[in-house]
Amino acid sequence: MSLPRRMLLAAVSIGLSLTALPANAGTLDPIIEILPPLPVPYHPTSATECADGSPTCIGVTIAQMEKRYDALRATCDHDAVFALAYLRVTENVRDALDEGIYDDPVWLRNQDAAFAQDYYDSYDNWHAGRKNLVPQAWRIAFQAADDGSVSALGNFMLSMNAHINRDFSYVLADAGLTGADGVSHKPDHNRFNARLDSLYHPVFSEEALELDPRFDDVNLANLDEEAVGAIMLGWRETVWRNAEALSLAKTPLALSIAKSNIETYATTQAVLYRSLFASSKARTAERNAYCHARQG
Repeated sequence: MSLPRRMLLAAVSIGLSLTALPANAGTLDPIIEILPPLPVPYHPTSATECADGSPTCIGVTIAQMEKRYDALRATCDHDAVFALAYLRVTENVRDALDEGIYDDPVWLRNQDAAFAQDYYDSYDNWHAGRKNLVPQAWRIAFQAADDGSVSALGNFMLSMNAHINRDFSYVLADAGLTGADGVSHKPDHNRFNARLDSLYHPVFSEEALELDPRFDDVNLANLDEEAVGAIMLGWRETVWRNAEALSLAKTPLALSIAKSNIETYATTQAVLYRSLFASSKARTAERNAYCHARQG
């Protein structure tokens, strides 16, 4: 078994054991599909980004992502790894909206814009020196990108962890977990799982071509792709349940506990992935040399 595969299998076994899923949740789509959402009262979105859910919103978001990714790629900044992956995922969300797969596209567009803004805020605060405003999981991810201490796949996992496990629950809770008719948005949340699974191979291949030729050393055609998918699937289920805890908190203490659980879980995952994907100085230098030559 190759080292990357061992690391991913360890991540699956450790990462999923830390989630807040019910004991019988498992990691398979059919099981997650039938897990009922908790009844959460309706509230209108509190996010100001794309508050009206306009169809033009996601195009604006993608344009911003392209601009940011191009700047990061040009300098071979290690944050380019996540910027590329996030851009491709958002393009897929746009395509899914165009295909009409969601019951509530307004909710999706509002959520998508607010989710991206959370990332921009953390990134901009970090690089402006306002590190006290950056969540701990993001601090670990950004520091690892700055000092080149993890592999490109490590940059991917650290940033995905911070954005999903830390940011996403707050975004979901702010966007509202149910519509005005009282119907849960959980089916719409679940619908993107299969599309996300389909992105790993092309995105990893593009990361390898543009940024680090060893990014996709993991055997994507076999168990390793399933391992990455299982991790992300578990994370997406966990963030929904954490968003329920935020939405259902009836006292300041309950809300504080819900927030603490989110922050602790995301930080614990970040520490795990920073260790699993640690990179040597020689390997980082090789990666950087390839990227700079690629950018020309």
